[in-house]
Amino acid sequence: MTTPVSRGRHNRKKKRTVRRRLPMRYLLPSLLLVALLAMLMLRGYVHSEILADHRVQAPAPTTQVPDHVLEGGPVIDARRAGEAARTLRIPDHRIVLTFDDGPDPVWTPRVLDELKKYDAHGVFFVTGTMASRYPDLVRRMVDEGHEIGLHTFNHPDLSFQSTSRIDWELSQNQLVLAGAADIRTSLFRPPYSSFSDAMDNKTWPVTQYIGSRGYLTVVNNTDSEDWKRPGVEAIIERATPEHGKGAIILMHDSGGDRSQTVAALGKFLPQMQDRGYDFTNLTSALGAPSAHTPVTGFALWKGKAFIGAVGISENVTGVLVAGLAVIGVLVMVRFGLMLLLSFLHARKVRRKDFSWGEPFSRPVSVLVPAYNERECIEATVRSLVASDYPIEVIVIDDGSTDGTADLVEAMWIPNVRVVRQRNAGKPAALNNGIANARYDIVVMMDGDTVFEPSTVRELVQPFADPRVGAVAGNAKVGNRDSLIGAWQHIEYVMGFNLDRRMYDLLGCMPTIPGAVGAFRRDALDRIGGMSEDTLAEDTDVTMALHRDGWRVVYAENARAWTEAPESVQQLWSQRYRWSYGTMQAIWKHRRAVIERGPSGRFGRVGLPFVSLFMVVAPLLAPLIDVFLLYGLVFGPTGKTVAAWFGVLLVQAVCAAYAFRLDRERMTHLISLPLQQILYRQLMYVVLLQSWITALTGGRLRWQKLRRTGVVEAPGGTPNRRKGTDRDRRPVA
Repeated sequence: MTTPVSRGRHNRKKKRTVRRRLPMRYLLPSLLLVALLAMLMLRGYVHSEILADHRVQAPAPTTQVPDHVLEGGPVIDARRAGEAARTLRIPDHRIVLTFDDGPDPVWTPRVLDELKKYDAHGVFFVTGTMASRYPDLVRRMVDEGHEIGLHTFNHPDLSFQSTSRIDWELSQNQLVLAGAADIRTSLFRPPYSSFSDAMDNKTWPVTQYIGSRGYLTVVNNTDSEDWKRPGVEAIIERATPEHGKGAIILMHDSGGDRSQTVAALGKFLPQMQDRGYDFTNLTSALGAPSAHTPVTGFALWKGKAFIGAVGISENVTGVLVAGLAVIGVLVMVRFGLMLLLSFLHARKVRRKDFSWGEPFSRPVSVLVPAYNERECIEATVRSLVASDYPIEVIVIDDGSTDGTADLVEAMWIPNVRVVRQRNAGKPAALNNGIANARYDIVVMMDGDTVFEPSTVRELVQPFADPRVGAVAGNAKVGNRDSLIGAWQHIEYVMGFNLDRRMYDLLGCMPTIPGAVGAFRRDALDRIGGMSEDTLAEDTDVTMALHRDGWRVVYAENARAWTEAPESVQQLWSQRYRWSYGTMQAIWKHRRAVIERGPSGRFGRVGLPFVSLFMVVAPLLAPLIDVFLLYGLVFGPTGKTVAAWFGVLLVQAVCAAYAFRLDRERMTHLISLPLQQILYRQLMYVVLLQSWITALTGGRLRWQKLRRTGVVEAPGGTPNRRKGTDRDRRPVA
């Protein structure tokens, strides 16, 4: 026998197990979000958008610079501790071509092609930001016999930087070279450097420190000034050494349009070779060992890992940028369609001559599937009893364990029946209700929903048109006082009801809401009733009706007040089921795309719209916020914020129009910006988890939400029950 104590221990153990397992549902989506943010951070890092410093030092006095340096050659060797720095010159008739700021995906390959054509070699001083993004070009430089030098990682003026920042610039640049070409180098050129005689009291200490780290500092003694784009002939003239002297010539293979540099090389190389010049590497010209040292072991794999991560980041962010463009177009198209078609829909239904036909007045059956709806069921039934339309009410108790059916029976209301069944799920309960219904029009609602007196009358009027098989009502959030409730209120009015006006005019309404919908019984019989194939039986049956040739329309004045989830956990459970069920329904009816007749029309119009605007677009929508964060951190901040607020403004216009059509107070729209930042991310993670569940073949069960019974129709009588105490007097 199980004692109360043992049962309590078992329950506590079960609760602890639930608490352990609960975070797992967030784990994979959270990891994907973290990975996305990490890749964006890495992209900002290698695009010089983190730690970028564009300051350039003004000329300073030269009193601390040795005269032999100011008057010496363009190569400065300050590597020997305790010894004076020495300078080196390039021998006569030798030219060391140097190229700064690359590699560039457009111009570097063309420069390499010209050098290869004339069997010439040079030195490429690469930045880490560019080399990490284009490692194949660095590998090609090495394979074709050129030397590589460091030009820092982010290209800052080192005279402004601390020694730790200088070390970081050097080590990160070497890390990239290790990953790209399996080497490290001993050559270094400071950004913004010039001739030796340009050394001053700010730059000379940097040169000394660089030397102490084991590097040769390489400046130049011949500046082609190709960065000014003065013309091909001018570049050649400025690059040509005088009187057969050797030279280190400064050129650029990145940083802008280098077409003049490439064209100049095509003429300069053969001209100077004809004069007896040899284009060689720096160490070859000096008769020194190669500047390259092979990298092995952990340092090599560390570099490979970094280059691999940058490659993934570049590819993924490229896809994200494309996705952002797609979502931008989708958002604008959707909002444009919503505004235009909703306006046309409103004009259509409010025309004086608009009519569904002869007034519909036949009695209807209202089905209320209920599973453990003790908190809400009395208010639901009372709202139906107050209807101004002839109805019968059938409450289908789906195996409730909280006395839901007993409460309804104790109300003693004529035309209200209770049908009991073992717990079999909502679709089975609805099919049971249809079997017990007396009338040929059935209205379906949830057990936590209340109707206004006119709701049923407004909902069934379209059945005067014999082509109409189902009617969607206007579901509204009743508990909108909390922040989550207010966000869902905006979503219901704008995202659901404005959409329904659009879909109504397009003839492809995707969903009859479970909270308020009506069906022609013959139409349900023809499609086999409510299906249990998906977790979104309302979407499933609506699509089936379209495929069978029935019209599905929207009755905006058929208002129902439903209790929305009041916690993030409950909201997650509900939307997870909705998202997954919608994807199931789309997959189930996918063959409609290739069919003929009404099914084909829905398949080629309705399914793409539903897939695009209910599955794909919401999954991409958070990219707007991700790139807002990226722009705030990395820039351009002004343009990013302006673009985000532009999208928000369009959404606000649509929301305001939707609230106007539904005659709702605009005050709830105050929380719209916060909804877009927080609520959209939650819906994204829910949809992402639904995709993961679908792609991995997982199964999702129906999840019952906890209800409070606080919702009532405007002007209705509040539910007087508190907790578990009830007023059980019969209702006349």
